[in-house]
Order: sequence, then structure tokens, then C-alpha cells
Amino acid sequence: MKQFKFTFLAAVAGFAFAGAVPAQASCDDLCAAPVETAATAPASEIAGPALWKVADEDTTIYLFGTIHVLPEGVTWMTPAIDAALGSSDVLVTEILMMPEATVRSQQLVAELGTLPAGTTLRSLMTEEQKTNYEAALAALGLPAATFDPYEPWFATLTLSILPLVKQGYRIDQGVEKVLETKAESNLARDALETIEFQLAIFDSAPMEAQLQYLAQAIDGVDEVAPMVEAMVAEWLEGDADGLAALMNEDLDKAPEVAEALLYNRNANWAQWIEERLATPGSVFMAVGAGHLAGARSVQDQLGQRGIAVSRVQ
Repeated sequence: MKQFKFTFLAAVAGFAFAGAVPAQASCDDLCAAPVETAATAPASEIAGPALWKVADEDTTIYLFGTIHVLPEGVTWMTPAIDAALGSSDVLVTEILMMPEATVRSQQLVAELGTLPAGTTLRSLMTEEQKTNYEAALAALGLPAATFDPYEPWFATLTLSILPLVKQGYRIDQGVEKVLETKAESNLARDALETIEFQLAIFDSAPMEAQLQYLAQAIDGVDEVAPMVEAMVAEWLEGDADGLAALMNEDLDKAPEVAEALLYNRNANWAQWIEERLATPGSVFMAVGAGHLAGARSVQDQLGQRGIAVSRVQ
């Protein structure tokens, strides 16, 4: 399921709205009790996620790759990360992550992801697709009609999250949520994108493509938790190359998707950083870890602009 690897990791690890799921997967489910995973290693055994910075004479911008959902007990806040955040004036994330913004994101996801009246998700499927889909939902303990009101992209994202929920991954343990809580009222907030922009990437995809991605998600549902556990382990070790190998595998098999989900956004963010260097101050920029790993990463894009990036941790 190599193609599924890319679809899932780009969608879930690469988008800050990954926690906005249908009502059937409520906060009670998403805040379930943790389970034992390889990611819950003692702090003394963790090297720490990678941290970079871009700086000129009066501006410093820290670049930190995030994981949006994590099990409880994962220790990733190192002294270097804490110091970088504490010295910053602004916390910049993909989209605004304050509680009120998160509520609006969830509302908007549900609105845009809802099919027209009289159309159901299963009515768009072939008999084979429907059979596989209903079997996958049954394995997750969900009724066959759970996502009938929703578009395929919404079901795809949610079915990518639910196996993690069952393994104890929690949205309230995600890196942005922790950073937001730690920053509290001490830092200003800014965002690289809007929730509308992120959702449009999925919502604008042709229905046939959406159904294809949903079928891939269904076929690979059992691979999700082991894959993400491996990804978190690489992230905790600060192994950007290992993380890139897991997250960005076989991107050439879906070049148009890679451009939309990763490369175009990386270029946009590099431009944002270049322009922000003209304003004095210190910025802590936290984005999906896949954007800071591998070829055509944000760092690569900055290098093409003649901007040096140094690794802090």
C-alpha cells in the first residue's frame, strides 16, 4: 500500500485540521485513555525532534516540524525547543490553533464536507467499493451509514484518524495543541494559511479521485497505526532523512497530489519566511514535519533563494 502511505501521511501528518472529524468520532473518543507504544520512551532516551533556524542581523525564525496527533506520555519538549519558543515573539502555525479557531475549523470541515441533500456517500460507490467500505467500517465498530452525509475526502481523513484513536493517539496531545497551551498569552499568533485554503485542496478534487483515495485508505487501514508509530519514532530521534523516507515515499507516483499537498505549500512558506526576515523579531514557526524533511522541503526552497538554514537540534 505504498500509494496509501503517501495519501495518508500527507493528509493527516501534513494538515493542521486533521483533528476536525465528524460528530460520530467525538472528543470523548479522541481523548481516549492512552495505550503503551514505542513512542512513549523516557525523556532520557529521546534525542529530540529536529529544530532549525533562519536568521539575519535582527530577525530569527525557528522552524519546527510537528505531529498533529500523539499518544499521551510522549516526551518531545527539549530544553532547546523550550528556549526557542520562550525567546520568540510570535507563534506561527499552518492555521490558527486557538480554541475558538479550532471550533470554527471543525464547523467548516463539516459544512464543506457534506454532500447535497438526497445524495449519500455509498450511493457514489461501485458495489465492490461499497462492500469493502462497509467491511472497513464494521471492523472499526462503526455503522455502515456513519459517513453517508459526507463527501469522500472527509471520510478518507476520518478513517485515517480513527485507527490512531483506537491506539491511544489524542488530538489534545498533538504538538500544536501543546505549543498553544505553553505559549498562552505570552506570544502573538499568526498563520501561514487559512482553514478555507487547506480544505479547498481536498474539496476541489474530482469526485472520482476522492473515491480512489477513499478506497486506498480502506485498503490500508490496518497499516496506519504501525506506520505512524514508526514515523513518530524517527521524529523523536530528530532523523529528518528517516522521516522523509517514511512520509514522502513514492511521491513520484502521484505528482499532482505531491505538488498540491507539499511542494507548492513549501514554496509559499519559504516566500513567507523570506519576507518575514524584513521585520525584526523572533518567530517560532511550527508546521507538519513532512514539510521540513526530504527533497523540495521548506529548507530546500529557502536554499534556492539564497537563505541559509542552520540546525539547532
